[in-house]
Amino acid sequence: MVNILDTLTGLLPRPADVRPKDWDSVRRRLGADLPADYKAFIDTYGGGYVDNYLWILEPGCANEYYDLFEAIEERAEANEYLWSSSEPKPAQLDHADARIIPWASTDNGEFLYWLAEPGQHPDQWTVMVNEARGPWWEHFDLTLTRFLARSLTGETRSEILSDLFPSDPHDFRPSGLFG
Repeated sequence: MVNILDTLTGLLPRPADVRPKDWDSVRRRLGADLPADYKAFIDTYGGGYVDNYLWILEPGCANEYYDLFEAIEERAEANEYLWSSSEPKPAQLDHADARIIPWASTDNGEFLYWLAEPGQHPDQWTVMVNEARGPWWEHFDLTLTRFLARSLTGETRSEILSDLFPSDPHDFRPSGLFG
C-alpha cells in the first residue's frame, strides 16, 4: 500500500523545524479526534500555504486566520446562519448528526471540509469543497491527504477551486511565516 504522506513529501517541499502537536490536548479541546492522515501531515509540515493558494489550517496556529480551532467556530456559525436564512444545506448533511469540519481555506474564500458522518471513524472522513460566498458544494470520496496529493498531481480536479491551482513547481510555506 502506498503511503500518501510519502507521495506528498515527494511533491511538496518540507519545511524545517516542524514540532509535532500534542494531539491529546487537541482532542480534549475539540471533544473529538481528527483523522490520522491530517495529524501526520501537520506533524510533517505544520499548517501552511500550498502553491500560493490553499491554506492548511493548524490547531493552535499563532495566526488566528489559519487556526483550526478558530475556523471550526467561525464556519459553524456562518454555515448555520446561511442554512437557516438563504442557502440550502448540502445533501450530504441530510443524515442526522452528519457534520462538516473545516481543514483548509483559499485566498478566494473557498473552504475545504471533512464530511463526518454518524458512526464514522475520523480516518473515513471525506472531503467537501464549498465555493466562496455561494451554495455550490463538491464532494470527493477521498481523505484529506489523498485529495491533496491527487490535486497536486492533477489526477483530481475541483471545479470550484482556482484553475491556477496547483502551481508548478509546488510550494509550501509554513503559516508561521505570515504574522
